[in-house]
Amino acid sequence: MTDFKDRLRAGEPVVGHWLSIGDPTVAELCARDADFVVIDTEHAPTGLESVANAARAVEAAGDAAALARVAWNDPVRIKRVLDTGVSGVLVPMVETPEEAREAVEAVRYPPEGVRGIAGSRANDYGRDLGEAVESAGGDLVTVVQVETERAVENAGAIAAVEGIDALLVGPADLSGSLGVFGEYDSERFESAVSAVLDAAHDRDTPVGTLATGDDDIRLWADYGYDYQIVGVDAGYIAAGVERATRTYEDEME
Repeated sequence: MTDFKDRLRAGEPVVGHWLSIGDPTVAELCARDADFVVIDTEHAPTGLESVANAARAVEAAGDAAALARVAWNDPVRIKRVLDTGVSGVLVPMVETPEEAREAVEAVRYPPEGVRGIAGSRANDYGRDLGEAVESAGGDLVTVVQVETERAVENAGAIAAVEGIDALLVGPADLSGSLGVFGEYDSERFESAVSAVLDAAHDRDTPVGTLATGDDDIRLWADYGYDYQIVGVDAGYIAAGVERATRTYEDEME
């Protein structure tokens, strides 16, 4: 966990996968050749039991870190996913430094934060609770998403908040907020992303994003992102199904 956090903070090109299905087998497969995975609970029907089982599967697969994307910047939601034993959180729709500080406080135990103290899988069901409280949660990863025009304007101040390990640009929401949904080669979108990268890099904070295909991976690399989530589990399955079906149809013609 700490190794991944250090590598992320250092701006190393760590690579991740997005988990929307919630099945531990899929989580295990995706984690084998990754530095991290993100278990989505915002736009996926993933409950806490599924998050915990996915975290177990990721641990079984090797050294990848498991982060959970919470549904909102809410201390209760953040507390509950952290108790499953994930290595950190991805917090959506953060627009101001105040909201970024709220996210950090939700991750940290008192006196640095407001996370409730209890025995859970995250601390070996209470066996390591004292050590966890002493560390205050500083070993956990806190990444916040830049997804609106207002967040772009405040990117530097958000990146400067102590405890924020990285930013992640949500390309779909950001392009929608800018009125150019999906137009990732538009000047308006490119300008916004460049502003986020420049502002965050001035604070030595890495910036990543999510790709949904090879073209996106290449485009984001050209943009200069520090790290990428290079695809979505459901997308991998869909692409494999389509490829196999096309191959069969071509052979039967």
